[in-house]
Amino acid sequence: MNVFIVHAHPEPQSFNGALTRHAQKVLTAQGHQVVVSDLHAMGWDPVSDRRNFVTRKDPIFFKQQQEELHAGESGGFVPEIQAELEKLLRCDVLIFQFPLWWFSVPAILKGWVDRVFAMGTIYGSGRWFGTGVLRGKRAMLSLTTGSGETRFSEDGLFGSLEQLLLPIHHGIFRFTGLDVLPPFVAWSVAHVGEEARARYLEAYGQRLVSLDTTEPLRFPSFSEFEPRTLTRKGA
Repeated sequence: MNVFIVHAHPEPQSFNGALTRHAQKVLTAQGHQVVVSDLHAMGWDPVSDRRNFVTRKDPIFFKQQQEELHAGESGGFVPEIQAELEKLLRCDVLIFQFPLWWFSVPAILKGWVDRVFAMGTIYGSGRWFGTGVLRGKRAMLSLTTGSGETRFSEDGLFGSLEQLLLPIHHGIFRFTGLDVLPPFVAWSVAHVGEEARARYLEAYGQRLVSLDTTEPLRFPSFSEFEPRTLTRKGA
């Protein structure tokens, strides 16, 4: 398999860094190809605007989706976006590695999605969810938290992690056709010792060797909804 890891943490010696290095080691030992985009090391610009393009559909009024469609047709993406698109389209499995910041992904990772998940290339023209461009590929979140698991439950102070991750799982991954694997979570890593961190790495390795056999999360199918109103059939 070709595995593409998008890594979003500013400190190479962080536990996120350890998780990505461990993933490279485990997956390579299994015979898989691993590509890592370390966004901070790359100096990735998270701001999405006209700088995404070397072409102009409308030089006066900027509409991102229109420019993305035009760039896809004319080879008009700047080299850094084109390179990430090629990694994304080539991979079999996509992994986001990040710390949970403000109940979401860090801005640099959201900016990567904003710039790389381009209309006309990654979605659009009726290609979404079950008919998405990335169908047949798998995706997984690997993340660290600053608090323990009990705070991220339905009855916990922060609410369920499942609900916090829904905009990523359903709104980014599944929307573009990806099969979404259950996330790997290293809870409260800043407050645990080396033994606990070693157990997290071991557990992550076990998840990684079963990437192709793990049962994906279940989401509503587009076929369950009326095409015109997007309400459930029979509702």
